[in-house]
Amino acid sequence: MNLYEKSAAELSRMVRAKEVSATEITKDALARIEAVDLKVDAFLTVEAEKALDRAAWVDEQVAAGKDLGPLAGVPVAVKDNICTKGTKTTCASKMLGNFIPPYNATVVDKLLAAGAVIPGKVNLDEFAMGGSCENSAFKATKNPWDLTRVPGGSSGGSAAAVAACEVPLALGSDTGGSIRCPAGLCGIVGLKPTYGAVSRFGLVAFASSLDQIGPMARTVDDAALLFRVICGQDTAHDATSKPFNFAGMGPDIRGVRVGLPKEYFGTGVSEEVKAGVLKAVDDLKALGAQVIEISLPSTRYALSAYYIISSAEASSNLARYDGVKYGYSGRRDGSLNDLYLSTRSEGFGREVKRRIMLGTYVLSSGYYDAYYKRAKMLQRAIAAEFDEAFSQCDVIATPTSPSTAFKLGEKVNDPLAMYATDICTTTANIAGLPGISVPCGFDSQGLPIGLQLLGPKWSEARLLTVAKCYETAKGGFAVKEM
Repeated sequence: MNLYEKSAAELSRMVRAKEVSATEITKDALARIEAVDLKVDAFLTVEAEKALDRAAWVDEQVAAGKDLGPLAGVPVAVKDNICTKGTKTTCASKMLGNFIPPYNATVVDKLLAAGAVIPGKVNLDEFAMGGSCENSAFKATKNPWDLTRVPGGSSGGSAAAVAACEVPLALGSDTGGSIRCPAGLCGIVGLKPTYGAVSRFGLVAFASSLDQIGPMARTVDDAALLFRVICGQDTAHDATSKPFNFAGMGPDIRGVRVGLPKEYFGTGVSEEVKAGVLKAVDDLKALGAQVIEISLPSTRYALSAYYIISSAEASSNLARYDGVKYGYSGRRDGSLNDLYLSTRSEGFGREVKRRIMLGTYVLSSGYYDAYYKRAKMLQRAIAAEFDEAFSQCDVIATPTSPSTAFKLGEKVNDPLAMYATDICTTTANIAGLPGISVPCGFDSQGLPIGLQLLGPKWSEARLLTVAKCYETAKGGFAVKEM
């Protein structure tokens, strides 16, 4: 087996046991990136020299008898909306095309403290706004399972890099499904943690009350490993983060109550996806779980509420890009308004501008009560429905996406069709809940189907346990030859 096919846990064990060096692993990963990324287009920036210098340092520490932690020598790709000191962080936007942060995000500091090697930054939909990774200002990432199809978004570069075995681990961010959707479409594992479980310091804001950083991996064990490294309170930088100690996974799922909400299996969900997910639920039942039918009636309104709330927050967060302080600057030969107009018109892509305009509209005088206030009321109703559902069950099982990966260009000019791809995932962000996507088979075209598991706040250990038991029973990730 090639080094690039091994799990993160195995690579770290081998480095600490001195069976292989971090430099060997890094060279192997860089060679894999060079071999396949021209097809996949996952990476925006590859820092080969920095990665090799970092790997050499890891090897020196290991030789000196120092324990660097659970990610010693493991390559981890970082989504390009997460700040990395001295390395470009573009958010896949012309607006930040040359931005080099003077500091690391908290999660990046935690990666380095755990011994990880960062080979580069990976693509996304611009400012994390999109569901296909086609809204990048630089290039469209492809799905390793079919290079004519999308990898999902917005963390499409993270998912594609992991699925193509360019790296064993990647960080993504999830505002309405942006970790889970691409994980599902690319046949890997993606965990969206409870809101507040992972520091958002250094994550370029899209919708601050919904954004959450999380792990993406080829195995549940590796996702749990990365989550353990990045979770926890960040008292110095993120007041929304909370104390959290991931206790690890349990041995089995006997007696776990799995809720099956009818609203997630209706119109818009393909028959093959529905069949694949229901088969996975039957497999969980065979492993000792109890399946219970439940109802979450406000789900039908969740997508509308999500796009109102997220766009309103995006409108506010992206107001800082004015051409004056940092980032792209437009023409300076007119008035201040001319500078603002040219900067934002030229610096932002079409989808970002669409959401800024929508957000500004719903926050404007005369429309705030009709749209934003009602969306926030619905947010509370959705959270209350989940609380009621979790009094009946321990986890909820749904499709990750209503379909498998669609063709590149198929929905990029139809915003409503693109937004509908988030229909199964937005509720977790609205309610601040954890959710995980695990592969659960393939459709008739050989494309991965994702099973989504949702749980109450702070139930990551249970979700990962259920996912791990299912993965063990069904065989886990299949390596796609490129």
